[in-house]
Amino acid sequence: MRLPSQPAVGLDFGTTNTSLARVAPDGAVQLAQFGPEAAATPSFRSLLLFARDGQQGVHSFAGPAAIARYLAAEDGPRRLIQSLKSYLSSRTLTATEVFGRRYTVEDLLARILREVRTEAAGRFRAPVERAVVGRPVRFVGAQSEADEQFALGRLREACLRAGFTEVHFEYEPVGAACAYEATLDHEELVLIGDFGGGTSDFSLLRVGPGLGGAGRVLGTGGVGLAGDAFDARLVRHLVSPALGLGSLERSGGKLLPAVPAWLYTNLERWHTLSFLRTRNVAEILKGAEVRALEPEKIRALQALIDEDLGFPLHRAIGRLKYNLSAAEAAEFRFDEGGLALRIPVTRAQFEGWIAEELAAIENAVASLLATTGVAPEAVDRVFLTGGTSFVPAVERIFTSRFRPGCVLRGEAFTAVAYGLALRAEQAF
Repeated sequence: MRLPSQPAVGLDFGTTNTSLARVAPDGAVQLAQFGPEAAATPSFRSLLLFARDGQQGVHSFAGPAAIARYLAAEDGPRRLIQSLKSYLSSRTLTATEVFGRRYTVEDLLARILREVRTEAAGRFRAPVERAVVGRPVRFVGAQSEADEQFALGRLREACLRAGFTEVHFEYEPVGAACAYEATLDHEELVLIGDFGGGTSDFSLLRVGPGLGGAGRVLGTGGVGLAGDAFDARLVRHLVSPALGLGSLERSGGKLLPAVPAWLYTNLERWHTLSFLRTRNVAEILKGAEVRALEPEKIRALQALIDEDLGFPLHRAIGRLKYNLSAAEAAEFRFDEGGLALRIPVTRAQFEGWIAEELAAIENAVASLLATTGVAPEAVDRVFLTGGTSFVPAVERIFTSRFRPGCVLRGEAFTAVAYGLALRAEQAF
């Protein structure tokens, strides 16, 4: 029998945000809060900041503390690391060097998870050692079952290094199903769609009282793209052209691209922008500015790199995406480090830019229905969670296929952790 002082928890470790919950002794589900008391939030940003202090050495910060330190723009070299979950299946990325020290992917993940565990234990005033941890149906980049198991093994090792003593895994959409099931007094056939930063995952289940929490899983599916991919498209089509993508220079009587395209790839994932702060890149841009037909755009790109503005840039992209979910048109606004960008964009443009990703998501849903032999009209409820589910084009994938009034949204960022806590109560 589990003691109330030793709660098992549900851990939703996400590409962008992490949440943790437990079932309290009184039976209520409690979400751990992170950050300063006055501004506590149930979402912990899944990122690390390394800062080098000439007197004190190298220090690492995770989550809210990392963001606060980054935004403070203190002097001294810094290195931001995010989206580590997206690299779990990669056998080529085993480690990285930060300020002369080598860190494995498991080491880096453990630093984030340890901070999550420690802060949650402090808020709960109880040990946090046993967990049901969410996993995507398809890890980003996984091409085979062997890749899936490789990623899962790395995630387990990171959890153990972070201080968790027992770890069970559950599909993230099954966690969301448990959260929805807790509201039911009858049985339903439910399609769960869980949209994170790196993956879109789907499960088809029978849920309801007496079905064992997760009910009966009929099938799962997914695709290794979600919100981050949408953000990347906005940067590529909206921001990068204002910073010189497609700009030309004269060379030997010909017009050629002024800046190599690979530089702009690093803008599409905000944490990789800091990789461009090198002498080689500075020399490339200095030469491009001299020869370019639009030198002001090259200067703007250099300013973005010099000021390490990746985080505020993608925060502005997030605001734009939110505004386009509420209106047919919006304006991208970015005012940081001497840069002032004002670019109008329509929802139709945005949907055109993400058409390939939308098709992949739709195909994953269709494939799940086909492999399980379930007709859309047989589904009682579609339960969507994750911030990307609010994008109207994503919602239409479901409203156009399933019965009217069938689609329901859960809490965007904590529904999975809530359901995983219920699974933890059963598992332990």
